[in-house]
Amino acid sequence: VQLQAFGGGLVQAGGSLRLSCVASGRSVSANVVSWFRQAPGKERDFVASVSWKWSSTHYADSVDGRFTISRDNAKNTVYLQMNSLKPEDTAIYYCAATGSGTYLFTSASRYRYWGQGTLVTVSS
Repeated sequence: VQLQAFGGGLVQAGGSLRLSCVASGRSVSANVVSWFRQAPGKERDFVASVSWKWSSTHYADSVDGRFTISRDNAKNTVYLQMNSLKPEDTAIYYCAATGSGTYLFTSASRYRYWGQGTLVTVSS
């Protein structure tokens, strides 16, 4: 599975951005796809996940209620709609896929495939 992430940019606090993760390759539907983020000097943290097969979702507490993850089967794309952005949301955002299964893992070590990352900067 190959993943390409798009949509990062600079936005003011309170604003919105939508990230896209385009998936290609065999068995794209047999995956959980998640977004992670990594701020400078910090570890890579889980943000949100979606099961491609069941469309079930899970969110980190820090983004629950502000971010929405969704997928478009026809476009092989997973989206992360980010609203009410805060300066602490500033990070490089990565999409990742497990390669199989439907469990919504939050640990980065469970993800086999990774996109290249897209930078989100939220100014105060």
